[in-house]
Amino acid sequence: MQIAVIASSDSWYLHDLRRAAAGRHEIAAVAFRDLSASLGDPGPVITAGEVDLGSAAAVVVRTMPPGSLEQVVFRMDLLAQLEAAGMLVINPARSIEAAVDKYLASAKLAAAGLCVPETIVCQTVDAALAAFQRLGGDVVVKPLFGAEGRGITRLNDEALAERAFRLLVPLGAVLYLQRYVPHHGYDLRVLVLGEQMWGIRRRNALDWRTNVSRGATAEPLELESAVTEAARLAAEAIGAPLAGVDLLPGIDGRLYAIEVNAVPGWQALSRTLKVDVARHVLDFLAARVRAAGKSTS
Repeated sequence: MQIAVIASSDSWYLHDLRRAAAGRHEIAAVAFRDLSASLGDPGPVITAGEVDLGSAAAVVVRTMPPGSLEQVVFRMDLLAQLEAAGMLVINPARSIEAAVDKYLASAKLAAAGLCVPETIVCQTVDAALAAFQRLGGDVVVKPLFGAEGRGITRLNDEALAERAFRLLVPLGAVLYLQRYVPHHGYDLRVLVLGEQMWGIRRRNALDWRTNVSRGATAEPLELESAVTEAARLAAEAIGAPLAGVDLLPGIDGRLYAIEVNAVPGWQALSRTLKVDVARHVLDFLAARVRAAGKSTS
């Protein structure tokens, strides 16, 4: 079957999917910037260069590049149109929108009954300083939109916190503060793919942030029932069949749901666990397409 993969041309994940698809599926690379649409008879046609996305069996989103509000809304509109037309889109636009918005994601995780760090989101310096005090004077400030630990700062000094807030507010930033959760020096990344799950433990001796992209080391994780249940609930709350769920075991004994990535990487997980995640993703897509009564030839 033909699978349209929205990714940059040099994406490791694009190449990994092509490797796993060799002889079985055709992978068509698509860039978000090349998406265009036309309306009229016989209906909307969505293309990217020579690729007609309507003719693909499935669309896989492997990137979420920054863009203007107009660009982002237009791109999500097109993904939603494809899904409404019966196309298998992994992940759906709604789940990507929810996951990329840290406030909305945290609200959905909390509503699902998961434990999330105490969070205050505000828009003024005075409100942020009051939140800083309420959260115990030790907070993690995150950009509302962001990934891989970029822009995340831990603040435990009031003067530095005020300086940071006064810098961010004129830039139009929404101030997203979470109480810092003391932990054991590692977090858990669970990759959810339908009913399948794999997990790694990520440690970073040099940074309190445990992103592998920031130098953390990964080791295999034996998934316990509490972890799998939390990962399942988190992925369902966001609505992402393919999700990277970040969980943090606190020293208070609670398991915190930190965030859900709806465009999750699997390079470190695949390498650590010796699992061909790309092949599992393709098998998952083929099974979903067959279940919908479409040909995978």
